[in-house]
Amino acid sequence: MDDKPRFSEKEIWEKYLELTKDLLKFIDQEEIDTFLDMVDQRQQLMEMLQALPDHEFARSPEGTALREKIKPMDMQIMYKARSWLNKSRHNNETVKSYDMTSYMAAGNMFNREY
Repeated sequence: MDDKPRFSEKEIWEKYLELTKDLLKFIDQEEIDTFLDMVDQRQQLMEMLQALPDHEFARSPEGTALREKIKPMDMQIMYKARSWLNKSRHNNETVKSYDMTSYMAAGNMFNREY
């Protein structure tokens, strides 16, 4: 069996860039399930990169430029994901504040006939 990687380092970095662009698109559209699936895919690409014996492309001028393109997108993704998470938490807290089950249990005590 040949131990040669299926993709070159450059191809993996290019796929990583494309997935990063797609992550931004899906977080903007608030398609969180798709976003999370893509995060997993991107993590797999990172693991593939880390498993490579050398990182010649990443150190090359072309690789450095590609990584510099990815950095601001990563920052946007982190900011938007945190924003979505905070909004989601706020919405959950709002829903819980309207939850009347705890009050209804106390109210049932007063409705009993003695």
